[in-house]
Amino acid sequence: MLVESRRIRDRYRLVEPIGGGAMGTVWRAQDEKLDRTVAIKELLLPHDHDEQRTQEAKNRAMREARIAARLQHSHAITVFAVLEEEDRPWLVMEYLPSKSLALVLGEEPATVDDAIRVGVQISSALAGAHRAGVVHRDVKPANILVAEDGTAKITDFGISRAIGDVKLTATGEIAGTPAYLAPEVARGEEADFAADVFSLGATLYAAVEGQSPYGTADNPIALLYKASSGEVVPPEKAGRLTPLLLRMLASEPTERPSMDEVEQELRALLPDAEPGDSVLAATIPDAEPPAVPAVPAAVAVPAGEVTAVSPGARKGLIAVGAGAALLCVAVVVAILLVVRQKSPNDNVAAPPPTTAPSTSASATPTPPPSSSPAPSSPPTSATSAPSSLPTVSTVASSKSPVDALTGYYALLPANPEAAWNLLTPHFRASRNQTYETYKNFWGRYKSVQVTGAKEAGPNRVTAHVTYDGGQGENDTFTMVQVNGVWMIDSQS
Repeated sequence: MLVESRRIRDRYRLVEPIGGGAMGTVWRAQDEKLDRTVAIKELLLPHDHDEQRTQEAKNRAMREARIAARLQHSHAITVFAVLEEEDRPWLVMEYLPSKSLALVLGEEPATVDDAIRVGVQISSALAGAHRAGVVHRDVKPANILVAEDGTAKITDFGISRAIGDVKLTATGEIAGTPAYLAPEVARGEEADFAADVFSLGATLYAAVEGQSPYGTADNPIALLYKASSGEVVPPEKAGRLTPLLLRMLASEPTERPSMDEVEQELRALLPDAEPGDSVLAATIPDAEPPAVPAVPAAVAVPAGEVTAVSPGARKGLIAVGAGAALLCVAVVVAILLVVRQKSPNDNVAAPPPTTAPSTSASATPTPPPSSSPAPSSPPTSATSAPSSLPTVSTVASSKSPVDALTGYYALLPANPEAAWNLLTPHFRASRNQTYETYKNFWGRYKSVQVTGAKEAGPNRVTAHVTYDGGQGENDTFTMVQVNGVWMIDSQS
């Protein structure tokens, strides 16, 4: 059968193979119903066609799709659908014209700046995955795609799993590449968030050093033995990245930073911008990583060892970091303007508690003293909002970040319970907020008005917020989708 004539579900026309790996072949394909290019991963079933192994492979593919669908992030490849055709599963994914980082590095060694720019993007996606309870389990250069403009995306959650899911790999089978495995995983222990931190650290190490942190070995078994020992070769070319790499590559999982901390520290290491390099500012996400709806964009899974970034990809990577730095300057200017305006408060979504009692109406309130911790979510006995007021369900149906933000403020100050449910756990934790302090804060105001709300980048919204008809402030919000609902994840 000619490739040109092959169709999946009489909708997806296979065009050409663009990569492959142990799990299967990846095709560039055309979705003829939506008229867009997609990538389709054809899962390869066990050669012996044992019924149990075949069913296990199918289950693994279904689980891959479910887990990947839980994470919709601008730097993670999105799975659109999973189909069964020709008695095997096929995953339909977004298409990104790109090369794997393994191949890019094979053409030319990465600079420290290159590695940091890629690291910021991938750590952003993995931090989002970890907040969703997902461990990737196979972070390595071959599973990172780099486009010509420097955009990097993590792919192949095929052997990742959510915490608590049933393990589907064969008994004794180690999921992952020995060169990038955390020591505890190499010894047969379960992979967790700290294991992903190690593997990303090993990937960045290989990008600048040209080899695995475990050095080299003649065969995978020997490399696995080195990995299980947890002894890494100290980096020699990593420069200012060295301290963070050593923490990420700590042999003890508890000594490694969280993925959120990794992202923040990598951002702090981003190089200064160069004049005119601002066109790719949106490529590197904000410090609070947004999860974004899927957009047509593919997945290639070519194999290859990391020894070295192509000139075209390097130009894109440099432009990415430069644009992000200019964006930071703009944010600083906006903050200074807000301070000069002496706005009523600087955290209108969920203000952090202060350490001393408030003496001014414009100060952020102090949480009331309590003999027991305040609840982290609204009490179930709270009175429902009147039917004439917006409800969380109506706001949850918002189709855009702008609509969601406007709807959030429409709930306030009358319905803080519903509004509280539109703040992510990450946001609440970052402000050390409880529902009681949040409710007390909004109890001080009679009205809030939002004007000029508009998109300021991928899932970022700027708006002018006014309290009780007084002086307002300009704020920038990062919105994320959690189970299809737009929520506030950060505010500046």
